Amino acid sequence: QVQLVESGGGLVQPGGSLRLSCTGSERSFSTYHMAWYRQAPGKQRDVVASITNGGITNYADSVKGRFTISRDYAKNTVYLQMNSLKPEDTAVYYCNTAAPNQAFWGQGTQVTVSS
Repeated sequence: QVQLVESGGGLVQPGGSLRLSCTGSERSFSTYHMAWYRQAPGKQRDVVASITNGGITNYADSVKGRFTISRDYAKNTVYLQMNSLKPEDTAVYYCNTAAPNQAFWGQGTQVTVSS
């Protein structure tokens, strides 16, 4: 069973940048369509961006033009480059398959955007 480990979160000022990483534990990771999700306190978990196993990307309207999802097949890793961060981007960020698998949810990584 694939294990997903997220990293790269932190505290950043508005307008700043962060890059999140999600590394999968098995070679089959490269065959999955993957996505980044986020959950703010008191809100539901929503998809932020997705990438197919062929590299086709899609973004939530709220992050278009600011976030970029990518993947490195050799490293079994999916990235989320986040630029021009806003306070409303504050959340715990998770990665999972694009059709989320309950067994794959990890601890996530906290992103806090605050001055």
